[in-house]
Amino acid sequence: MYELKTESAFDSAHFLTDYYGKCENLHGHRWRVVAYIGADALQTESTMKDMVMDFGVFKRCVRALAEELDHTFLIEEGSLAPQTLACLEQEGFSLTLLPFRTTAENLARYFFERMEAEGLRPSCVEMYETPNNCAIYRPA
Repeated sequence: MYELKTESAFDSAHFLTDYYGKCENLHGHRWRVVAYIGADALQTESTMKDMVMDFGVFKRCVRALAEELDHTFLIEEGSLAPQTLACLEQEGFSLTLLPFRTTAENLARYFFERMEAEGLRPSCVEMYETPNNCAIYRPA
C-alpha cells in the first residue's frame, strides 16, 4: 500500500461536558492534525500517473478543514444553554457547534469523515491536542 501524509494545525477553545477534571473548564489547544491517504496502486494516467494523488490537492483539503476550526470555540451541541449561546453570538465570538463531544478522538474521526466526503481516501488521521498526546482514528 502507498500512503501520503500531510499536516496542518489550528487553534481553538473547547471544554468537555460531564468531565470531572481540568478539561471541564473552557481552555484552548494548538491542535495538530496529521492526515494520511492511501492507495493499493498508483494512478496510471494523466498528470497524476505514478502518484497516489497530487500533494497540492491533498494539502489544500486538510488545510481548508483546519481553517474552518481555527480560532473558533468548539461546542458540543446541547452542552450550553441557549441563552449562553445567544450571549456569545451577540458578543461576536466565532462558534462551531458539533454533534459530538469535542474530544481529540472525535475530532480525528470528524476530519477523516470530512476528507472522505471531499473524495479523498484517508487511511488514518492523528489529532494532537498537545505536542505529546494524540488520538488516532482509522476505520476497523
